[in-house]
Amino acid sequence: METQPNNLNTLKILFIVKSVLNLLAALFFAGYGFFVNMILSDVAHGPHDTPFDVGTFVGVISGVGFTAFLILAILTFLAGKYLGETRNYTFILVVSILNFFTGILGILLGIFTLIEINKPHVKLMFEKK
Repeated sequence: METQPNNLNTLKILFIVKSVLNLLAALFFAGYGFFVNMILSDVAHGPHDTPFDVGTFVGVISGVGFTAFLILAILTFLAGKYLGETRNYTFILVVSILNFFTGILGILLGIFTLIEINKPHVKLMFEKK
């Protein structure tokens, strides 16, 4: 029996690239929180005081963004690893859907991954392992 061609290796590489981009987004949130808090600490000593602590607000937002993108980067990297090993079909399916929320690259990657892993001959590859 001939093996039918699939694009799992290409998707594996794209998932790894997407996980690196998610890590860069996490670093952006960390840097944003650090620098904005640094700037706001100088402004807070001025004569005009804000009604609430803006530094804490920015810190919480940047912390949540950093954590979310770091978790998404780890999940995307694991999905790329599992695509190369053709195992954990459901995990790859869920991470592909989660990537829809990360912009146009995530939408395209998620759509093409869902199309590819739902092909009958690719599903058989996942069921064998």
